[in-house]
Amino acid sequence: MADKVLFITGASSGIGAQTARDAAKAGWKVALFARSKDKLNDLAAEIGEAALALPGDVTDLASVQGAVDETVKAFGSVDAVFANAGTGLDTPGIEKGDPDEWDQLIDINIKGVLLTLKASYAALKKSKGHLVLTGSVAGRVHISGSIYGASKWFVHGLAGNMATDMREWGGRCTVIAPGMVDTPFFEEAKPDKLKSEDVASAVVYAIDQPERANVQEVVIMPTG
Repeated sequence: MADKVLFITGASSGIGAQTARDAAKAGWKVALFARSKDKLNDLAAEIGEAALALPGDVTDLASVQGAVDETVKAFGSVDAVFANAGTGLDTPGIEKGDPDEWDQLIDINIKGVLLTLKASYAALKKSKGHLVLTGSVAGRVHISGSIYGASKWFVHGLAGNMATDMREWGGRCTVIAPGMVDTPFFEEAKPDKLKSEDVASAVVYAIDQPERANVQEVVIMPTG
């Protein structure tokens, strides 16, 4: 894995940051993309020379494209992309929901994934690489009035479509579907739920599979 490179969005905390740590320990070089420059720099310093901090905005194609290009310049390739950046809603549901919040959710959870894929597609195709998407159990079951869940249904649908697309040129695609995870995503701690480490280990498991194998979906539920 000495020359394998993983590009991660939403890398400054939670699942993204833990995946960067675990992937680096497994021998991957990691390109860290998120809005928080200070957190990225701290994480890159923690990981060491295998990490590259790339502050930017996942809702801006030029920003993501610039980060992907910088990754290729620094490390030589992009062999896997973890499209992990996501957000939730303070006012879920239709009746009391805030359309301005919906715009932000769509920009990050849907368009952000598409822009990440758009920016990295050529590099992934060149390396016959691996795309990993952060889905959710909320994108596999129906939850009453859940707009967030609907955004994750999009991610799961896109993952299936991309698995078909990428198979044509030797690439792979995986969607990771966790249940509730105790991360900064929630304002209150969820100590009996999954930890970031549980999801990160699934990502590393998927990208470390031999070329003949594609793990297309991993569902992880908390026992609590």
